[in-house]
Amino acid sequence: MAFKDEFAPEDWARVVGAPMLAGMAVTAADPGGLWGAVKESAATAGAMRAGKGGNALVDEVTAAYETAEGRDMARGALKAEVRGKKPAEVVESALAELGAVAALVTSKAPEAAPGFKAWLAEIARKVAEAGTEGGFLGFGGVKVSEAEKATLARLDTALA
Repeated sequence: MAFKDEFAPEDWARVVGAPMLAGMAVTAADPGGLWGAVKESAATAGAMRAGKGGNALVDEVTAAYETAEGRDMARGALKAEVRGKKPAEVVESALAELGAVAALVTSKAPEAAPGFKAWLAEIARKVAEAGTEGGFLGFGGVKVSEAEKATLARLDTALA
């Protein structure tokens, strides 16, 4: 049985979009310019692939990204949360949506929920560690900024 079948189509789109949203929450917490966004986007993709194989729901969501339909679904979910918002508003919206998705997954797939939520938190951590914040041309900054640390803590609470 596929996990997708347990969710209404619009809810499945939210579940598939959650990994990108977890990365976006951290990126928006302390925008680091174009180069930082590229590094953080790559970190999202890498962390998603790294989670494969340990949880059936994670595997199914990861497999969705291998299809045009799945990628479109994820982009649509992400756009719904970020379009027309300032970075601080994106963080708030993303954290609220991730909390709602966590609750949804817990109710529909309770056996897979802990691993799925841990995967989302790991994606966010990898994004936070992807670039150096502050400094000049990548020198003298910090690996994880205070704003990113605060967002990670809030994400952990939202996913609990």
